[in-house]
Amino acid sequence: MPTRPTDAQSLLAALAASDPGRPRITVYDDTEGPTRGERVELSARVVANWVAKAANLLQDELDAGPGTVVRLGLPPHWRTVYWAVAAWSVGATVELRPAGTADVVVTDDPGATGEAPSAVLVTLAALARSAPAPVPPGVVDEARELATHGDVFTPYDSPDPDDAALVTDAGTTSYADLVPDDGCPGRWHSAGEDAAAFLRLVLAAWAADGSVVLTRGTPAADVLERRLASEGVTATA
Repeated sequence: MPTRPTDAQSLLAALAASDPGRPRITVYDDTEGPTRGERVELSARVVANWVAKAANLLQDELDAGPGTVVRLGLPPHWRTVYWAVAAWSVGATVELRPAGTADVVVTDDPGATGEAPSAVLVTLAALARSAPAPVPPGVVDEARELATHGDVFTPYDSPDPDDAALVTDAGTTSYADLVPDDGCPGRWHSAGEDAAAFLRLVLAAWAADGSVVLTRGTPAADVLERRLASEGVTATA
């Protein structure tokens, strides 16, 4: 990439244009539950498609844009990445704090959907076509509805560089500072203990034309070693 993009959506678009089929996020799931045993690999082109659909949902259905606070109540996960980039694509603020005032809540917890005027219930399983449990009234069932939104996204408005892009318990990151000047080249492994740290690692790796392998849960040491070797991991976060 000759010029480093300064925002997350342009960074992803540049990766999709330069090398659309190369894996940018790979996730192994060893958590207890319906996603156990999944291995999901996403290229920049595939991530960009998910981002466009989620951004269109946020903008057209939930009226999200600059000034909107979108709380992501999601674990480190490939779905967390596209929802974060989608929120940044509409110019919203991504909040990763359990407390605070949000306009939109995107969560995998049906019990947390009533915390904001608008909510999206996310099902983490890769092949889900609807939420496994009843969806509260007025809440968007992502697994059922996201596919109906367009694959191309055009924002109605853009954030100012000084606008808040990411808010965590540790502080606030502006849009101007969201994508690092010097990224982390290579193929990085993350154990995924913190959603904010995972998102920052993804942006840093992408900024250096790299990629991320996420392991969820606690695989046996020998299993993890074989996985990281087969994936060509060069560094661990």
